[in-house]
Amino acid sequence: MATLAVETKLPAWADELRRRYLRGESSQFVLHGNVHDLILYAGKLYALSEFLSQVLLERTKDTVALYNLSTGVRFAKRKMELSGYEDLALAKEPAKVLPALERALTTQDKFALIIEYADTIAPAGDTSFSTTDDRSATVTLHRWSLMRSLEKSDSVVILTLENLSDLHPKLVSNPRVATVQIPIPSKAERAEILRYLEAGSAEDVERLAEITAGLKLIQLKSLLAPPEVGPEEDRQERKDYIVELLAAGTTLSADHMERAEKLASMTQGMTKEAIRKLIAPDGKPARAPDNSRAEIDRLIAARKREIIERECFGLIEFVSPAHGFEVVGGMDEVKKDLLQIADNIRQGRRSRCPMGMLFTGPMGTGKTFVAEAFAKECGLTTIKLKNFRSKWVGATEGNLDKILSVIQAIGQIIVIIDEGDRAFGNSGDGDGDGGTSSRVIGRIKEFMSDTENRGRVLFLLMTNRPDKLDVDIKRAGRLDRKIPFLYPQTAAEAIAVLQAQFRKNQVASEVVFPRDEKLVTPLIGYSNADFEAVVLLANDYASSRSPDAKVSAADFERASHDYLPSRDVKMIEYMELLAVFEASNRRMLPQKYVNVSVDELQAKLARLQAEVGSRR
Repeated sequence: MATLAVETKLPAWADELRRRYLRGESSQFVLHGNVHDLILYAGKLYALSEFLSQVLLERTKDTVALYNLSTGVRFAKRKMELSGYEDLALAKEPAKVLPALERALTTQDKFALIIEYADTIAPAGDTSFSTTDDRSATVTLHRWSLMRSLEKSDSVVILTLENLSDLHPKLVSNPRVATVQIPIPSKAERAEILRYLEAGSAEDVERLAEITAGLKLIQLKSLLAPPEVGPEEDRQERKDYIVELLAAGTTLSADHMERAEKLASMTQGMTKEAIRKLIAPDGKPARAPDNSRAEIDRLIAARKREIIERECFGLIEFVSPAHGFEVVGGMDEVKKDLLQIADNIRQGRRSRCPMGMLFTGPMGTGKTFVAEAFAKECGLTTIKLKNFRSKWVGATEGNLDKILSVIQAIGQIIVIIDEGDRAFGNSGDGDGDGGTSSRVIGRIKEFMSDTENRGRVLFLLMTNRPDKLDVDIKRAGRLDRKIPFLYPQTAAEAIAVLQAQFRKNQVASEVVFPRDEKLVTPLIGYSNADFEAVVLLANDYASSRSPDAKVSAADFERASHDYLPSRDVKMIEYMELLAVFEASNRRMLPQKYVNVSVDELQAKLARLQAEVGSRR
C-alpha cells in the first residue's frame, strides 16, 4: 500500500489518519469536529479539502475527486478518463453520482474520494422515516467500507462533517469505518498562526496564544488580520473615533495613531458603543503606551466571547463575576476550602484539584452567588451551560459534543451548571425520548471522569435536590467535593450574612454590631435571599424619610417585622437534611449536625421523603 507521507510534520489528526491507513485498518474514514477551519502547513493556509487533496493525497493518488450536494463532483487531480462517467459531470443527486463514483472506485487504482458534508448524504435518523435516496446512500457508503478491492487498488474514501452524531449510525458504528476527530487548535497551533500573521514579538505571541484558547485558526485570522469588506470611509470613521477615545483631549501622538490603526482593524463590524465599552469602559481611556497591550487583550477577550457564544448557538453563557468573597458573609470553612482550590488551579497543582464540586442546599442559600464569587477569586474563564437539549433527532448529542469540544479547547475553565437535577436528573429511564437523556448523561459522565481534565476543567453543579441527581454522577472522581449550603443557624452567622448584604447592595447603615445583635434574632433561620430582601426593605423605609438617610435600627426592626418570607418548612428541612447527608466534610456542617449519626439522619430523611420527596 502506498503511503500518505509528506516531508513537513503533519497535524496530529492527519498523522493519525495516515498511520491508520497504512496499518490497513480501513479504506474509509470519517473526519469530524473542526472541519471548517483553516490548516497552516509549510507556510501556507489551507481549507480542509484543499489540505487533503493538495498535501495529504496529492503525491500518492492518481485521481482526487471531491463531492458535495451543492457543487457536485469536482476534481483536484485527475488521471482517469471521464468517458463513461458522464454522471459525474452532469449530476449532483447522490442517487446518480454515487453509482458512477462506485464504478470509478472499483475500476481505477489510486483513486481518492472526499465527500464533504457527509451528513447531508447519509443523515442520522430513524431508518423508517428516511427517504429511499437517504437509505440507498447509507447502504452504498456502508458497502464501500467492506470492499477489499479498495484496499487492493490503494484507493480511499474520506467523509467530512462537523458533528459525528449527524451521520447515520450504521456508518459510525461500522468497524470498517475509521473515525478521526479534528480538534480545536492547541496553544502551539495558535502560536504558529500568530507568528504567521506577524502578531508581534515572541512575548506577544505567547500571551495572545494563551488568551485566545478556544478559538479556531480561521477566527484568529479574521480577528487579527480581518479583510476590509466595507467602505474605506467606515474604517476611517472608526479610526477617528478610536483616536478621539485614546487621546481624550490630550495632544495627539504617534502612539495614539498606531494603536488606533490596529484597533480599527480589529473592531470591524462593532458599534461605537461597543468600541467605547472596550477601549474606555470607565470613561477614562488608557493613554500610556504600556496600556496598549491591555487594550488589545481586552478587545480580543470580548471578541472571543462573542465568537464562541455565537459558535455554540447560545448553548453557553460566559460569566463575568462582579464580586469576590469580600461580599460573601459567613461560611468561613467553605471560603477557606474554595480559596485553596482556586490557588491550586492557578499554580497548576493539578493533583490537588477536584474534578468537580457539588453545591447543595435549600433555595436562597447563596449557591450561585458563591459560585460566581469563587470564579472571580480563581480568575479563570467561567461559563454556564444553558439548555442544549433539542427536539430534533441527534441535535442534543451534537450540541453537547460542540460544547465539550470548546470546553476542552479553552482549558483552565470553570463550568457552572445550575439546577443540575434538571439537567442531569434520574427522573425516568430515558425511553420516552429515544434514549437521548441516558446518552447525554453518559457522555457528560465520561467527560467529567477524564483525568486529563483534572486541574483544567472544573465542573460546578448546583442543586437543592441532590436526590434527583443520577447517583453515578455524584461519585468521587466526578464530583469530589460536596459542599452544603444552609440557612444561618446562629446569631453570629446571621450577622455575617447581614453585613455582607449591606456591602453587596451598598446600603449605608447606622446598625452596629454587637450593639444591635438583638435585631437579627428574629431572622435566624431565614435564607440569604430573605436577608437581602429585609435589607432592601429597610433601605426603602430610610429613603422615604430622606433620599440620603442611612438605615437606622428602627428602620431595620420595622423591615424585619414587616417582611413575610415564603416558607415551606417541611421541604426546606428536607433539602437541608439532603445537603447534610451529601456533605463530603464533617467540619463544614453546623454544630447541630456534627454529631448526628448516619442512621438517625437517614431515618429523618426517610420520614420527610415520604411526605415531600415526590415534589419538585
